[in-house]
Amino acid sequence: TGACKGPSERVLTMLQFDDSPVTRQGPVQWAMINNDVLRSVRYSLDLGDQHVVALCQMADPVFAVDTGQVKAWLRREADAGFEAMHDSALAHFLDGLIVHLRGRDESQPQRAVETRIDNNLVLKKLRVAFQLRDVDLMEIFASAGFNVSKSEVGALFRQPGHANYRRCLDQMLRNFLKGLSLRLRG
Repeated sequence: TGACKGPSERVLTMLQFDDSPVTRQGPVQWAMINNDVLRSVRYSLDLGDQHVVALCQMADPVFAVDTGQVKAWLRREADAGFEAMHDSALAHFLDGLIVHLRGRDESQPQRAVETRIDNNLVLKKLRVAFQLRDVDLMEIFASAGFNVSKSEVGALFRQPGHANYRRCLDQMLRNFLKGLSLRLRG
């Protein structure tokens, strides 16, 4: 016999203006903590703080960041001096990584750096930077013990309004970053 839940026991879910679900506990976070993404990519590529600064500035030379800022981003949340990395800072870092690994297309105007970033966009930028195909992505996920099909991989790169679009949740991005680290560091 199932007991009926009262209003106080139900989780209220509604949509915000940006289609992100909201519960009584606050907005649901669809994006992994930006600081964790930076830590993982930095570890995978064995980058120093100055390299991170240089990559951020490759995307936009006027973007203000220094090694002190990078050190604050790399601290753990519980540590003194921790500073949350804003979406635009992570976007600058990932765009700089793309420019560094693939070069800048001088025939095209420079793209504006995103001010909001989610897990799907992080995955897309890393895919572009490392020139990964669907098969490569499937191998990376599998090396982390997270098997995905080709159609699941394709769904991650669809536009949000598409019928087959799939959000990249934290667990999936964490497994991708783990597999990427295994691939790059051996």
